[in-house]
Amino acid sequence: MKTVLITGGSRGIGRETALLCGKRGWSVAINYAGNTDAAEDTAEAVRRVGGKAVTIRGDVAVEADVIAMFDKAAKELGPLTGVVVNAGIVAPSQPLAEMSLERLERIFDVNVLGAYLCARECARRLPLDRGGQGGAVVLVSSVASRLGSPFEYVDYAGSKGAIDTLTIGLAKELARQGVRVNAVRPGLTETEIHASGGEPDRAWRLGATTPMGRPGRAEEIAEAILWLLSDEASYAAGAILDVSGGR
Repeated sequence: MKTVLITGGSRGIGRETALLCGKRGWSVAINYAGNTDAAEDTAEAVRRVGGKAVTIRGDVAVEADVIAMFDKAAKELGPLTGVVVNAGIVAPSQPLAEMSLERLERIFDVNVLGAYLCARECARRLPLDRGGQGGAVVLVSSVASRLGSPFEYVDYAGSKGAIDTLTIGLAKELARQGVRVNAVRPGLTETEIHASGGEPDRAWRLGATTPMGRPGRAEEIAEAILWLLSDEASYAAGAILDVSGGR
């Protein structure tokens, strides 16, 4: 049985990943930023399908919160063997020329600094030479990192480019210490992140232009994440897996 921490685990891709982990009987720590009801609902859903779950509130852009999150997950569930670095945000669509400093700082604080802080804790706790159990880290990137998201989210796209680079570098650092690091790059996916960016119908509007003619579902992305977490992906390290309907 694995013990997995999922940042941004209360909704969307994070929630679906938690449910798949629960179906395998794994223990899941569900991190969330503010919506306690959504987090508790996800935890209860994980328990219903056969897993064990705890919720942990914390802002991934705050170092103390990240350290406390990892501490609590290990204390309540046991040593971590899997981490999904999923928490991320967008802001309303606009070209770069119109983006404020405050917007840019928050996007990069959460999406880049937050991911690096979480990845650093993985590097401190999971490797065999540091007393860890080994395991797998999956970072959630986006095909925006190679498309650029012009006139919409070039800040978000850039933040996900940093995740791709982090995946490649950290995979090489940890591979010989029993830790596999990989990434999934979702394409247009039906989640609440589009509404938070001011366009709740964006996934379907642009999903129709993909080779598959539709957006992805959160559970389809979660399946790829689960595979990378699982022992079935034992020789995957430094991989960046596009799950984007051919986009």
